[in-house]
This record gives sequence, C-alpha cells and structure tokens, in this order.
Amino acid sequence: MDARAARRHPAPMSAGIMGEDFEAARLTVRLGAIAANYRTYCRMTGPCAVAAVVKADAYGLGAAAVAPALAQAGCDSFFVARLAEGIALRKILPQARIFVLDGAQSDAVPALLTHRLTPALNSLAEIAAWGAAAASARTSLDAVIHVDTGMNRLGLPPDELAILSGERAHRLAGLNIVLVMSHLACPDEASPMNAQQLSRFRNALAMLPPAPASLAASHGAMLGMEYHFDLVRPGVALYGANPQPDSEKRGEQNLMQTAAVLTGKVLQVRRIDTGDSVGYAATFRAKKPTMLATVALGYADGLPRTLSNKGAAAIRGARAAIVGRVSMDMLTLDVTGLAVNPGDTAELLGDAITLGEVAANAGTNEYEILTRLRRMPKIYEAGKDS
Repeated sequence: MDARAARRHPAPMSAGIMGEDFEAARLTVRLGAIAANYRTYCRMTGPCAVAAVVKADAYGLGAAAVAPALAQAGCDSFFVARLAEGIALRKILPQARIFVLDGAQSDAVPALLTHRLTPALNSLAEIAAWGAAAASARTSLDAVIHVDTGMNRLGLPPDELAILSGERAHRLAGLNIVLVMSHLACPDEASPMNAQQLSRFRNALAMLPPAPASLAASHGAMLGMEYHFDLVRPGVALYGANPQPDSEKRGEQNLMQTAAVLTGKVLQVRRIDTGDSVGYAATFRAKKPTMLATVALGYADGLPRTLSNKGAAAIRGARAAIVGRVSMDMLTLDVTGLAVNPGDTAELLGDAITLGEVAANAGTNEYEILTRLRRMPKIYEAGKDS
C-alpha cells in the first residue's frame, strides 16, 4: 500500500493521537524500510543467499515485529546470539532456519533440540556435545562450523581446526554441516586484515568437508564478490546503518533506507540571557541571548550522554544544537531564530539526523546507538515494502 500504516506494538493504533495517548518520546520503526534494505542486499549480493541477523531484539527495534516483516520479504534464515532469542524467535517463525551464534554449550543442548535451533559450533568441545546429542537421538543434526580467522573471539582456533581436519570423519559423525562461517574484524575499513582473513577462510574451507560458506555481514558484503561465498549475513545495515561509511564523507547517499526515527516532544521553551548556564555542571554558557527548547529524551531512553554539547536535533527540518548535558530524562536545544512551541516534535535520529551522524557525535558506532533505545514506546509503520 502507498500510505504507511502505523501501529504501537503490540496493539494497533493511529499515529498522532494526543490526550491520554500523549507520548513524550517514541521510536518509529519502519518495517517497510527494513524489508527494502533486505531486498537491496539480495540484489547486491545475488546469486548468493541472504540471512538476517536479528540478535539483541533486532538491534533494539523489536524482533517480534521485525522478523515477520523480513520473512514476508522472503528471508528464511535468521541469526541470533542467545539461546533465549532463538526460542522466542521460533515461536514467531515456526518454519525458519534459526542459527544461534553462542553455540552449543552442554547445558543448552536440550533446548536447542526442543526448539529446532541450529548452533554455530565454536570449539571441539561443542562439536563433541552436539555430536553426542545426535548419537543419543540416533539422527543427524544440522550444525554450523564457526572458524576463527583472526577475530579471536568465538570460533575454532587454528590448533583445533587442524585437529578437526585430521579427524573429521570421527568428530563430525552424525552432524550435517549446513554452513561454515567466520567473521571479519575490520570490514568497515580498508584494512589488510580483510584479505588476510579471506585467505585464512579459504584455507579453512579446504580443510573441512564441502559445505555452504559465509564470511561477510553488513560491511563485509561491500568488499567485493570474493567475500560473498554462499550466504551473507547483514545485521546493522538492515536497520539503516550505512554499510559504506566512507560514502557519507564523499556526500553519497546511503544505500539503506532509514529504518528508525527517534523523536521527543518539546516540553518547554524559554529565553536565557548572556552568561546564563544550561544543565548539570553548567557546561554550556550562553554567549548571547538564547532561546532554549527542553525535549523529553535523555540517557534513560538510550540517548548517549556523550552527545552533550555535541549532538543535534531537527524540528520541522531545521537543525538545532544540543546545549548542556544530556540528562536522564531530557535534553536542551538551542532554537534561537526558530519558531518552536511546546508540543512540537524534535527528531534526534532519523531522516534529518542520520544514524551515522549520531554515532560519530557520540563517539561510538551505529550498533550501540540502536540497541540502547529501550524505554520509549515503539510505533511500527508497515509501509509499501513490508
């Protein structure tokens, strides 16, 4: 449909209702944009398959709404981090392939089996535990082999990979290897480590039984077709992050559509005189008579405190600088020269204030910005692409 349908999770509602339904702040999640971003990856990386990473509650945007929208867009494979995330997702998507990155710790095996979740096996011990489960059930179990090619976080290190390669017939008995994967450490940079990890991954594939392979996630998929293999795993880019951050510096448009819009209501507008301070610790002092707007968003909503005196907001498209410290429940904008009234909406993240800009001003990355946004209600817009 052409007009976006908006609803509050979980109960449907119309946008813009005031009175008892007044919301001081809200996070609008554009499901149509997320679906469109998924399809963009399908076009860019075809003919390889595209899975969606929906860990951390779909990067803070709500997996219960996001995952079905992705499934409707054609996605049939999903990655989560935690076992509990996989269990919750299975209730929503009974037919999807769901991969659990945390692996198959021995105490997690029963739940993995019960909920038909496929673990990424990160060590020989996990391979043994999953193989024992297959033997006990007298069946073959799907599994992912996760190889560490330089991240030094999770995955089989080189010594364990060598042991597995030499004893693979025995150690992989009862396991159906549906994917061999690794993870790039510096995919968003022109780092020599990318080529090094690509070479290591190819060597690892040669040491293991033939199986589909996956190396690239959001940024890695932009490094070239040689990084695509059989499956790419976009995560943060599905939610609007620019997978080519240098393109913004060159003034080029982000290939991804904006998926998250964070807004807060203006609670009060006031004038201060030259020399007056704003906020805790008086970190901002006016150099001239200044108009201020206090907005109902703060670090308890997930907005980083490091945006104090650095970030910006947009009101009807006009930018206004954050002045003073971001406090728990509110922040203050310099709206001098702008026509602003209580009840107006200020955008702190979205179309005018991009995710990349917020992350840069806060001194962090897009992942952290999205996953911090917890307190405010979420409004889900379906849109024509969902």
